[in-house]
Amino acid sequence: MKKYILGINAIGINTSACLILNNKIICAVEEERLTKKKRTKEFPINAINFCLNKYNISFEQLNSIAISWNPLINLEKFSSSFTSNLLYLPSVLHSSINYFIQELKNKHENNYFTQSISLKNNKKINIYYVNHHLSHASHFFISGFKNASILTVDGFGENQCIGYYKGNNDKIIKIWEQNFPHSLGSFFSTFTEYCGFLPESEEWKLMGAAAYGDSSRFVNLILNLIKFKKDGGFDLELKYFNHYLFHRPKYFSNLLSNYLKIKPNTRKKLSKEYFNLAYASQYVFEKIYLHLINGLYKKNKNNNLVVSGGVALNCLANGKILLNSNFKKLFISPFPDDNGASIGAALYVSNVILNSKNFNYKLSNNYFGPNFSSGQIENKLKKYNLNYTKPNNIYDDATDEIINGKIIAWFQGSLEFGDRALGNRSILADPRRPQIKELINSKIKYREEFRPFAPSILEEKVDDYFESNQSSFFMERALKFKENKKKLIPGVVHLDGTGRLQTVSLKNNKIFYNLINTFYKKTNIPILLNTSFNINKEPMVCNVEDAIKNFYLSGLDIVYIGNFKIKK
Repeated sequence: MKKYILGINAIGINTSACLILNNKIICAVEEERLTKKKRTKEFPINAINFCLNKYNISFEQLNSIAISWNPLINLEKFSSSFTSNLLYLPSVLHSSINYFIQELKNKHENNYFTQSISLKNNKKINIYYVNHHLSHASHFFISGFKNASILTVDGFGENQCIGYYKGNNDKIIKIWEQNFPHSLGSFFSTFTEYCGFLPESEEWKLMGAAAYGDSSRFVNLILNLIKFKKDGGFDLELKYFNHYLFHRPKYFSNLLSNYLKIKPNTRKKLSKEYFNLAYASQYVFEKIYLHLINGLYKKNKNNNLVVSGGVALNCLANGKILLNSNFKKLFISPFPDDNGASIGAALYVSNVILNSKNFNYKLSNNYFGPNFSSGQIENKLKKYNLNYTKPNNIYDDATDEIINGKIIAWFQGSLEFGDRALGNRSILADPRRPQIKELINSKIKYREEFRPFAPSILEEKVDDYFESNQSSFFMERALKFKENKKKLIPGVVHLDGTGRLQTVSLKNNKIFYNLINTFYKKTNIPILLNTSFNINKEPMVCNVEDAIKNFYLSGLDIVYIGNFKIKK
């Protein structure tokens, strides 16, 4: 019997939807990819419709709907203003429960809340509102581990911002939690904003800028804002932060600028002082992150670790986990932030509530979005009257162009789900070119000059190029390059000597593997420079029209869409 579960993230930024069939992810897409509104907070109706239409199923055929937020937790405090004054009649859906929940304290299910919709054919569709951090923790079910310790860390979900769990087959058990406002995600967002970037959106800019700073006076100043606890948790010195005061405009209070003796950055470019502040913020972030990880190990001595939540997008910190903890194996979710919470909620419903017997498989790729046949692609190219060719061997053709100094866009197969371009919607270039980073940042991506690019490397060659031989199929961790390799690939070596690598195998992406392998045979370099196919302030390209538009609006030389080549 087919069991379809629709997963939804409809809270906060980057809303999304996914579809699970018999406990396997078969489709997932972010709303932003379909509407072109980056980091949108809009309800993911387009993403939902895409998932259902792709498999030609209706809402009536769904077994369950999973939502990655449990509003029951937010109703635990009785509010007469929300429950007694119903300006909108459907508010009775929460106002009634707000009364009832007062009589059922500590007696109701704490992990999820359920509603049912009865259909005329006597069928019911259950809607499960899964605790936000349990939604993150449920990425355990795609880790391939039968048992593991699980860490969830983000800004906040309902009232929680950190969770320790243990996963065992089809069960996830909470060990410990830390509640808002003592949030590692909000801590990093505060300094993201202080350095002039957009909080809850541009934290990776702060991470990239950290390599250009040094251990100045800011390190101890920021460390003094943190109180580490023996149980693995920590406290923030809250008088310097505003992130928990939702009526206030900034994440930081005025006291912080007096304390740091530097004003918040309002310019586009960073001075040395702000690079130093970025360095200190990343340094303290890592201290807290590793403190949490080692605290988890003390509570649950398991060799396997799963990490999820928005904080797990910090690839620089992720690359240090195995080197600075007792964990032996690590799974970082490929979509750890809230867009992936839709998948986590659906996995929780499938594995825990519905007791699926097919659990704990290892996810090999995240190519769950729209794809286009050769016929569909060619029809679009003809529609826009574009001059195109169809090379006899696309791998030879594309690698020859890259070797000749061209910067290409590579549009193949199904769209990636998550923040990383993993070879299906990518911009690619020769990593041997010393000035390639500056060229792509200024002429194609239109972004800050300090932003690094990823090395996509053949899986079997990681040990030749990196000090630590770790797989990173989803570009989820940054590792140190070996000293003798840096000069060979300057285009992908960040100032701190790291690279946010993507390990590529035949299993997880045959087309991309063959392209890199062809480049390797010609140059003896098993790496291509890889960055997402988009321009600044736009989401990753999704369809053929997006690819064409981005190609002509940027300094790209060539775009390969399927087997077709377009050249300027």
